[in-house]
Amino acid sequence: MNPLTDPFQSARRDAGVLRCPFHGEDILMLLRHEDVRKAAKDWNTFSSDAPFRVPIPSEEDVRSMRQLPIETDPPEHTAYRKIADPFFQRPKNPDFIARVEDLITRQLDTALQLPSLEVVHSFALPIQSHALTYLLNVPESEAATWIGWGIHVFKVSGTLKKGVALEDYLHAQFDRAQQSPGDDFFSALTTAEYQGRPLTRDEMMGFANLAFAGGRDTIIHTIACALGWLAEHPEALDWIREDPARITHASEEFFRVFMPLTHIGRVCPQPTDVQGESVPAGSRISLCWASANFDESAFASPHEVRLDRKPNPHLSFGFGPHLCMGAPHARLILRTLLRLVSERVSRLTTIEAVPRTEHEAVFSRTLGYDSLTLRFEPR
Repeated sequence: MNPLTDPFQSARRDAGVLRCPFHGEDILMLLRHEDVRKAAKDWNTFSSDAPFRVPIPSEEDVRSMRQLPIETDPPEHTAYRKIADPFFQRPKNPDFIARVEDLITRQLDTALQLPSLEVVHSFALPIQSHALTYLLNVPESEAATWIGWGIHVFKVSGTLKKGVALEDYLHAQFDRAQQSPGDDFFSALTTAEYQGRPLTRDEMMGFANLAFAGGRDTIIHTIACALGWLAEHPEALDWIREDPARITHASEEFFRVFMPLTHIGRVCPQPTDVQGESVPAGSRISLCWASANFDESAFASPHEVRLDRKPNPHLSFGFGPHLCMGAPHARLILRTLLRLVSERVSRLTTIEAVPRTEHEAVFSRTLGYDSLTLRFEPR
C-alpha cells in the first residue's frame, strides 16, 4: 500500500473551501490551486506575523520562540531571510553535492548488504541528519545526537516533550558559538545583525528551531514515499535508469504527490470574506498545499503519478515570499538518491509497510509511513 491519497477530492475543491475544527479552533481551508497561490502572495490579508500559529495545529506547547523567518511578513521577513540564506544556498556548491553523493552511497552500501532494511528510521533519518550537518556546517558527528531524537523533534513521549530537549541543545550550541565562534550556522547567527543590531537569543533560537523542525520530517517523508512507490512500480525504476535526465521531472512529481505538509496557517488581521465565508479578525485560514497539488485545473489527471509531468507547478515548497529556503537541499537529496538507486539497485521489494495517517474531524490523509521495510536488490 503506497501512501498516495487525496482526501479533498474534486467535489470539495469545486466548493473552494472546507471548514475544519483543529484543537477547538474552526479554520477555513483553501483548497484550490490558484486560490492558495493568491493567498500565499497576499500577506496583508493573510499574514504570517503570527508566532506559533503558522503551523496547524498551533505549537505554543512545543516551543517557546517565534520561528524565523517563517512567522514574519515582508519587509521583516525579507531582512530575516537574508541572514540565513547563504547556508541554504550551500547545496548548489560542488563540494556539498559530492558530500551528499558520498553519504547516500554509504547508506546504499549498507542497504544492499542486508536482507532487508527499515527505511524510515534506518535509512531516511540518517540521510536527513547527516545531510543537515553539511547544511549547517557543523561536525558530522552531531548527526548521532539528532538521529537519537527520532523522527519528530516535537513529539511528546510520556511527560517529556522533545521540543524541550531541542531547545536545550540549541542553547548549548549558541553558548559554544559565542565563546568560540567558527564558520558554522550557530556562529553566523551569533554575529549576525538585524536592522543594525545583533540578533537576540530568541531570534537565534527561532532560526535554529525552524532549521531542525522544518527540514526533518519533510525530507524523511519524501525519501520513504519515493522508495515505497518505486518498490510498487519496478518499471518506473527501469524507466529512470534508461535516461538519467528524467530524474529532475521524476523528483518534482514525487514532491507533488507526496506532499508531507497538509497545510500551513495564515492569520487575517482584519475581518475578511473568503469565498463567501466570513473570517473574523485574528482568526486563521489554511493554505491547503495537499489539496492544491491535486487540483484538476492545474494538473492533468492529478491522481496519476506521471514521472515525466511538465509543467508541474506544485506547491510542495510553498509559494510567494515564503518559498521554502530548504528547497535546494531537498531537491539535491532526492535527485541524488534517485540517480544512485537507479544505478545500483535492480529492484526494491516491500517487506512490510505501516502507513501513517492524519485524522481530523472532516478528513483523513495518509502521510507516508510509520515504518517501511524494503529489500534492496543489487544490480
